[in-house]
Amino acid sequence: MRRPFRRCIATIMLAFATLSPAFAQSDPLTVFAAASLKDVLEAAGKSYAASGGPEVRFSFAASSALAKQIEAGAPADLFASADLKWMDYVSDKQLIRTDTRVNLLGNALVVIAPAASGLEQLPLTPDAFSKALGDGKLTTGEVNSVPVGIYAKAAAQKLGLWDVIEPHLAQSDNVRGALAFVARGEAPLGIVYATDAKVEKAVKVVAIFPEASHEPIIYPFAITVTAKGDRAQKFLDYLKSPAARSIFEAAGFPVLTP
Repeated sequence: MRRPFRRCIATIMLAFATLSPAFAQSDPLTVFAAASLKDVLEAAGKSYAASGGPEVRFSFAASSALAKQIEAGAPADLFASADLKWMDYVSDKQLIRTDTRVNLLGNALVVIAPAASGLEQLPLTPDAFSKALGDGKLTTGEVNSVPVGIYAKAAAQKLGLWDVIEPHLAQSDNVRGALAFVARGEAPLGIVYATDAKVEKAVKVVAIFPEASHEPIIYPFAITVTAKGDRAQKFLDYLKSPAARSIFEAAGFPVLTP
């Protein structure tokens, strides 16, 4: 009786060994992406899956936090940063395949207020900001690490607004945190990306920073060195396709690739 039993066990183990590569291929693709990309990448992921691609699993946070997680060994297949700095960081650590890196998207920097606010248009002057803020807060991302905060600080310094803004700062872990702060009416002003303001009905845009006031807002994408197989490359190719382009442009993201 022992031989048939052993034969049965061996057959089952062989079957699992044969099937395991298929199971591995069916595992979700993991994408680490800047918080500002949440809605548009989730839409692109659903469209990709509907076209026959594998399930895409996303982790959204500040680019700085995600870069540090990748450095610590977090299992990401694809990284999408909201600025060049944090993509350079993981590149310098040899954590991405540099030949796959592409500057895919752009954005604009805006000032928002709660939708119920009486403020409709805010001149980019110290007096206007001082009056609009009163004793309230201005929220944005952490100004020394989170991309939107870095852009915000640079723009404020360039336009002579920093001395007024700095004492009122309420810094957030990521841009969506700052967006929520204004949407809840807990801050009279916030600095976020134009695409974030577009997805939140509880806020309105009251000013747009000139492009020359800060470094260009660029979203680089790259495949990590730990990505398995060609799934990450296929999804990145999809994100550069006309089908994805229409999704990005509908969400307000300028597409930088031809």
